[in-house]
Amino acid sequence: MGNKKVIILGIETSCDETAAAVVADGSVILSSIAASQNELHGRFGGVVPEIASRAHVERILPVVAEAIEKAQIHPDQIDAVAVANQPGLSIALMVGVTAAKALAWAWQKPLIAVNHVHAHLQAAILDQDSIDLPAVALVVSGGHTLLYDVESALDLRLLGSTIDDAAGEAFDKVASILRLPYPGGPSIEKIAQEGNPRAIDFPRSLMEKNSLDFSFSGVKTAVLYYCQGQDMKGENRVEKMSRQEIADIAASFQAAVIDVLVEKTRRAVDKMKARTVLMGGGVAANGVLRKEMERFCQSRALGLKVAPKPLCTDNAAMTASLAYPKYQAGLFADLSLEPRASLA
Repeated sequence: MGNKKVIILGIETSCDETAAAVVADGSVILSSIAASQNELHGRFGGVVPEIASRAHVERILPVVAEAIEKAQIHPDQIDAVAVANQPGLSIALMVGVTAAKALAWAWQKPLIAVNHVHAHLQAAILDQDSIDLPAVALVVSGGHTLLYDVESALDLRLLGSTIDDAAGEAFDKVASILRLPYPGGPSIEKIAQEGNPRAIDFPRSLMEKNSLDFSFSGVKTAVLYYCQGQDMKGENRVEKMSRQEIADIAASFQAAVIDVLVEKTRRAVDKMKARTVLMGGGVAANGVLRKEMERFCQSRALGLKVAPKPLCTDNAAMTASLAYPKYQAGLFADLSLEPRASLA
């Protein structure tokens, strides 16, 4: 290939962000465009799949066109089209997959299928030449909380996953209980800055001694009981709470979740004798989590690579970046590619 850069168009529609990006050689972001749907889903307190899918249909082609224009390239210069085809909301993924297949066919370019969750980790190593192996990786997002053993960008082994609510789901549900705006993660983090993280001792579900799985339904339920009473028949106390009380609940809940995330990561590090920790996903944008994970890694002299905050939430730059090693390895999909809702 000589000195020619490999330019990949990435498309992402796994949930409620309609995103497209153009990335060269897996690390140089020429453009990254995302159309948020927060205003569409806010009044429902969560993502409504049918609304998300309809918005993707309306936005996908303008977003792709904007990404190409901003990258200052012509479609002829694109070497491959990559799309996140799993996991996610099926009817949302379908829009991106259909668009990617149509563009790959029209432009006669290879099609590359990308795992959305694995792409979150790629965002952490986007500008890194190499990582000190062995490494463990934490993906902590709205739909998933997962730990991986990392051999390379394309060789990930699942160590642990959530058995109920993912961390991001718990943030959204607790924000709803506290009458905070959607999306819940940023709202809780913001008001928690005014609160005392030790005000309320919410439970930390660590399960068995060596378990690497996650469970956040317990802490979410504990917040619900705290606000509405054990029998759930009492009035919702939140409406009569002071801002300080709400801030204390938010800070204490956030501390409980982060304690679990760091402790489970520590267990994985010890088990795999890891030298590096990777972290990505929407919740990885949380400043307290980043600080606590950094503190843990410094205490063990471990390397830490966290996705830049703009690349923590769903984006297509991470999709195009992860597609690069697949392109090099000739791992192409055909036009029968289908979306898959599950992680498998």
